[in-house]
Amino acid sequence: MPINIGAFLAKRAMLNPDTEALVCEEVRRTFSECNSRANKFAHAVQKLGVGSGDRVALLALNEPEYLDMFFGLGKIGAILVPINYRLAGPEIQYILKDSESSILVFGREYVETIDSIRDYIPAREFIAITDDPPAWARSYESVIKDEPEGEPDISGGDDDVLSILYTSGTTGRPKGAMLTHKNYFCTSVNIFTTVGYTGETALLVLPLFHIGGLAQAPIWAHHGVRAVLLRSLDPTRFLELIQEEKVTAFGSVPALLQILKMVPDFEKYNWSSIKVLLVYAAPLPVTMLMEYDEAGIEVRNLYGLTESTGSGTVIDSGHSMLKAGSCGLPMFHSEVLVVDDEGNEVEPEELGEVIMRGDMVMKGYWNNPEETAKTIRDGWLYTGDIAKRDSDGFFYIMDRKKDMIISGGENIYPAEIEDAILGHPKVIDAGVIGFPHELWGEAVKAIVVVKPGEELTEEELIEWCKDKIGKYKIPRKVEFTESLPRTPTGKILKRELRDQYNK
Repeated sequence: MPINIGAFLAKRAMLNPDTEALVCEEVRRTFSECNSRANKFAHAVQKLGVGSGDRVALLALNEPEYLDMFFGLGKIGAILVPINYRLAGPEIQYILKDSESSILVFGREYVETIDSIRDYIPAREFIAITDDPPAWARSYESVIKDEPEGEPDISGGDDDVLSILYTSGTTGRPKGAMLTHKNYFCTSVNIFTTVGYTGETALLVLPLFHIGGLAQAPIWAHHGVRAVLLRSLDPTRFLELIQEEKVTAFGSVPALLQILKMVPDFEKYNWSSIKVLLVYAAPLPVTMLMEYDEAGIEVRNLYGLTESTGSGTVIDSGHSMLKAGSCGLPMFHSEVLVVDDEGNEVEPEELGEVIMRGDMVMKGYWNNPEETAKTIRDGWLYTGDIAKRDSDGFFYIMDRKKDMIISGGENIYPAEIEDAILGHPKVIDAGVIGFPHELWGEAVKAIVVVKPGEELTEEELIEWCKDKIGKYKIPRKVEFTESLPRTPTGKILKRELRDQYNK
């Protein structure tokens, strides 16, 4: 029997029909109700001509409709194209044209954006998640209202594409990673067999257009977990929900943990229900790990990519502090190596590129066979990330290969320097880039955000670094700013930093 992720929700609804499954503001639904809505959406888009392999795009905050669409489209073999809601109109237009999405569903916040590009995209139907849609669109509820709640004919599965997730495009035009039913199934199994039981309630705040958010959807149905959706980040409300809903697990990025720590009276919030806090998308600064540990909160670092459906490595609870800075060991159904430029595995403590193999590796990039061939070689996913493996087999992600600085023939990895700078009590954020140097080729420049009310000089920060990192890694220049450009998942946009500060 083919693995069809859409059918997972039908099975969960059969096993636990009356169990509360979804909480989002005033919305509370059981698994049976969630499955009925997914079925109604599937029937609705079939009437609109959507069939197996067709693409349906979604531009929205973390709305309950995400789950309707993910599972409803999965049941009929169609493909969900989630869109980053922080993109500008022309960028959204590019994704819609590249994916050839025939239907576009969008949140009420994006009416003006879609109106500005709707004449230039292939969508033939516009569906708005609002009771007051523009004249050129229909409301989501009116589209599904009269559709049957029964199961549609299940179509596709296994290696068929379930979603196309466009990468953040930090190095150029975004590429659409084709993730299959089997990919999502593998990640769900990887989490269960490697991380273990994460409790009954997960808080989802990471954007569902990102793999860190969307990969939790099949886990929700597969494991029967209650999902608490936060439409967009409100740090205080996030902390309140942990208490009110007795949240047992959530996924995060380092930037989110930093934001939460800044909430007034952070210490007063009760985290006792939390069993697992997984952090991914960027290396977790050791200083931040220690801050949470001091507050009695265990953080486990996970490493994965969009192209690996979020799977890769994860650190176990017994080593989260003993191996501080490590993202752990390969997940149960993942193979992970560190290799040199010739593809040969390097020795422990040597730096190299991370490659992965397993059923979690994407099918390829949509309409981009050249990039697919560069990225997937002999079944291995070449990540572009630089790491080392210690003598116990634990992995440490150092940086992106493209962000490496070469100074006087030495390879310098910005993440290591950023970690040292973030240890300064007056620093709240930092990004490190290379800049042209007549003698060394490149030298290190730090772009730093100082905590509100504090003052810090270039000389003070350079002095701070002297006994923490090698002399050749110490920044030769420091510039201060109010904020760093980041992707929605917290990755620093190094290309933008270089463009801005190396003019």
